[in-house]
Amino acid sequence: MTEIKKISDQFSAAGQVSPEDLQQAAQAGFKSVLNLRSPAETGFVNDEQEQANAVGLEYANIPLSPTQANQESLNQAIQEIENLPKPILVHCAAGARASAIALIAAANQQGLTPEQVKQKAQELSLKLEQPHLQQFLQEESTIS
Repeated sequence: MTEIKKISDQFSAAGQVSPEDLQQAAQAGFKSVLNLRSPAETGFVNDEQEQANAVGLEYANIPLSPTQANQESLNQAIQEIENLPKPILVHCAAGARASAIALIAAANQQGLTPEQVKQKAQELSLKLEQPHLQQFLQEESTIS
């Protein structure tokens, strides 16, 4: 199975998943899959929703740019995460976007401060330069 990074009890992240990975995720107790890839990305799996649904997983696709943060798309992804049954497997091409979004969702759920988010990112070996995480931290710092 694709390497899965457990962000919290509710959220895990991975790179691109295969049909076998989806089946193993369902068997491991995941209830949902959130794909952050755009259909225009190389390697996007067009029938992934059907594959996920076939093994009993709810599915959503909210495309997020791997290089630019977009507040509207980020908010849409976080809203989708709030609505999906948990635990959720969030994935993208290599896992960076997925890890950042899963960490942001966990931070929102647990009420983590920007410093706690940075510490958790370091524990998980996530790059703070990831655009979505960087934008989230900047906004949280101005709110605090």
